[in-house]
Amino acid sequence: MYICNLNQDMIEKKNVALEKTVLIGVISREQNEEKSKEYLDELEFLTYTAGGEVLKRFTQKLDTPNPKTFIGKGKIADVGQFIKDNEIGTAIFDDELSPAQERNISKILDCKVLDRTNLILDIFAQRAQTSYARTQVELAQCEYLLPRLKGMWTHLERQKGGIGMRGPGETEIETDRRIVRDKISLLKQKIKAIDKQMAVQRGNRGKMVRVALVGYTNVGKSTLMNVVSKSQVFVENKLFATLDTTVRKVVIKNLPFLMSDTVGFIRKLPTQLVESFKSTLDEVREADLLLHVVDISHPNFEEHIESVNKILGEINSSDKPTIMVFNKIDAYLPEPFDDKDLIAVRTKANYSLQEWKNTWMNKIGDNALFISALNKVNLEDFKKRVYDEVRQIHITRFPYNKFLYPDYDEY
Repeated sequence: MYICNLNQDMIEKKNVALEKTVLIGVISREQNEEKSKEYLDELEFLTYTAGGEVLKRFTQKLDTPNPKTFIGKGKIADVGQFIKDNEIGTAIFDDELSPAQERNISKILDCKVLDRTNLILDIFAQRAQTSYARTQVELAQCEYLLPRLKGMWTHLERQKGGIGMRGPGETEIETDRRIVRDKISLLKQKIKAIDKQMAVQRGNRGKMVRVALVGYTNVGKSTLMNVVSKSQVFVENKLFATLDTTVRKVVIKNLPFLMSDTVGFIRKLPTQLVESFKSTLDEVREADLLLHVVDISHPNFEEHIESVNKILGEINSSDKPTIMVFNKIDAYLPEPFDDKDLIAVRTKANYSLQEWKNTWMNKIGDNALFISALNKVNLEDFKKRVYDEVRQIHITRFPYNKFLYPDYDEY
C-alpha cells in the first residue's frame, strides 16, 4: 500500500509548495470498497508525484457512474462546498471522464478538473527527458485533447449575440481541431522516423543476448539496473521515475549481454499512452529474456503481475522466457495473525515469505527469485540464475568453440 501520510514530512523537508487537491472515486459492482481504497491510494501517490497535496478523498456507492457528473448531485455538492471552503485548486477523479462529464463538473465545482488519464499524462510530460519520449507524450496528449476541445472554448458562451458576433466559437473550435489533427499526423510521422533510427541502433548492437527489465511502476527496476550494471540510472520513490528506455552492457563472469530498463506499467493505463509508447517497448519485444520485477512488499502485488502480463500480451511478448524477480523482500511485512483470535481470518495478507514460496510460486521453480536490490540481498543468486539463462541462449546462438572460448567451462 502506498503510505501517503509520510508525504507531509517529505514536503516540509523539501519546502515545496504543492497544489491543493481532492480525490473522487466510486464504489461499484465492479469495484468494491477495498478495491476503491487501493486505487485511491495509488491515485494519491500519482498526485504527489505530479506535485499535488491531497486534502480529502470523496467516495460514493453507485451501481454505475452518473453519465452527467460521474457522482450524484448530493455528493458533488458536498465536494463543491469543501473545495470552496478550503480554496482547493484541483479535483481529480479516479476514472476517465467523458468530455461532457468534464465540462459539467467544471461548471459545478468551478476549479480545475482532472481524471486519472490526464494526471498520468501530466506526469509523463514532466518526466520525459529525450526527444523521443517527449514526442510520444505529446502525441498521447493531443489524442486525449482532441475530443475535449469544446470545453476549452466555454468563455465564448458568455459573448452576446448580434451583428458580427455570430458563430466565432464554432469557427475557432473547428480551426483548433484541424490544427490538433495536423499535429497528431506530424507527431506520428516523427515517431516513425525515430523508430527507424532506433531500429538501426538496435541492429548495430550485433547479436548480443538482450535482457529486459519489465514490471509495475515503482517496483525497483532502475535500482536493480544500477546494482547489476554499475550504472547511474535515475532512481526516485515516485511513480514513473523512468520513462526513457536505458540500455547498458552488463558482464557476469566474463559473459557480456545487454540489459534494458523500460517504462513501468500501471493499472488503468491510458489507451493513448499504451498506443504511443508501444514503440518504446520494442526493447521488450526484441529481448531474449524478460526479468519481471515484482514489489512483493505491496499487498496487491498479484494484481500488479496480472496488469503487466496483460500489457505484455498486447505487445506480443507474453511467450518470452521470463524470470520472476520478487524484489523488496527486506520491506515485506505480513499482517500479524493470531491463531487464538477467533475473529481474525487467515488470508494471503498473513502469509510469510516461505508460505508465499509454497503457493503458485512453487510451480515457477528456479524462475522465481527473491531479492532486495536496494540492500543487495540474494543478489549473487540472482546473478547466477541470470548468467545461466543468458549463457544457454549465448551457446545456442554461438555454438561452443574451445579455441574462441578456452576457459568457458570454468564459468
